[in-house]
Amino acid sequence: MIDLRSDTVTRPTDAMRTAMAVADVGDDVFGDDPTVNELERAVAELLGKEDAVYVPSGVMANQIALRSHTTPGDLVVMEAEAHIRGHESGAPAALSGVTITPVAGHLGVFTAEQFLAAAPPPPKDLPSAQHDPVALVTLENTHMEAGGTIWPLEATQAIVATAGDLGIATHLDGARLWNATAATGIPEATYAEGFDTVSVCFSKGLGAPVGSAVVGLGATIERARRYKKMYGGGFRQAGIIAAGALYGMEHHRERLVADHDNARRFADAVLEIPNIEIDLASVHTNIVYFFVAAAHEVIDRCAADGVAMLAMAPTRIRAVFHLDVSVDDTDRAIEVVRNAMTKEQ
Repeated sequence: MIDLRSDTVTRPTDAMRTAMAVADVGDDVFGDDPTVNELERAVAELLGKEDAVYVPSGVMANQIALRSHTTPGDLVVMEAEAHIRGHESGAPAALSGVTITPVAGHLGVFTAEQFLAAAPPPPKDLPSAQHDPVALVTLENTHMEAGGTIWPLEATQAIVATAGDLGIATHLDGARLWNATAATGIPEATYAEGFDTVSVCFSKGLGAPVGSAVVGLGATIERARRYKKMYGGGFRQAGIIAAGALYGMEHHRERLVADHDNARRFADAVLEIPNIEIDLASVHTNIVYFFVAAAHEVIDRCAADGVAMLAMAPTRIRAVFHLDVSVDDTDRAIEVVRNAMTKEQ
């Protein structure tokens, strides 16, 4: 099966498995796991931040960041289709007691002017206690729901600067920030500059089996460690999995351009198939969305022919390219989609 459902389906390479097998370990709750400590040091340095905390998942990374920046009743501004809003099981409300103020962006990107409109100052004639406080703004780079799209650097900088003027904290959901860097050549630290916290994921494009991290100022990360423990994320001998994350970060970032090339190869070819629509302007990295009349029927036919994808809506299909998908796999997937659409006619 050629599995294009997500870049989370990758399996550790032999070299990654070897690194995991020989990893030094200790009790991470006590801060004694040397491999976890090395991973946290390395990712904080790469992103230009003081400290980092390693956690089991991207959802936990985002949620402990939200909790660290907010108090119950606060408002959090984010793009309307952000992963935090639509794919984290209502966690912002359940775990932090915050309300999300959605902003309708274009390809996942909103402007500083839209942010200002979503975070107006308290009316002068009302007591401040009668105004719902905006405590945090979050961005997602790359933006999954928009198609793996990249935030332009100047757009992120404008949001960060505006948030600073307003005294509002900033968080970057950088689960696939590695892909943005691979596509543009802009270092991760440059994208992360100015954000109070940034989350990154090791188990997507980097091919590690487990884990994400939150980076930021030391005091903020200490607060995040408390919430990691509170939410059940305390590790023991986690060096075994941290070694996979460390290996992926050190060895798999540069190869992400191959996934982007395969995604574009797939998108260009599938666009030529009758009765399929694709917005090529949204294909920035490794994710391709395309539209058909009956998505579930098409993906069932494709699965029967050896290619797995996801129906994200009745007419919308997602294909994600990753470490385990070669050029030959990509060409095979194109042919399978073509055959499936021929059967549909």
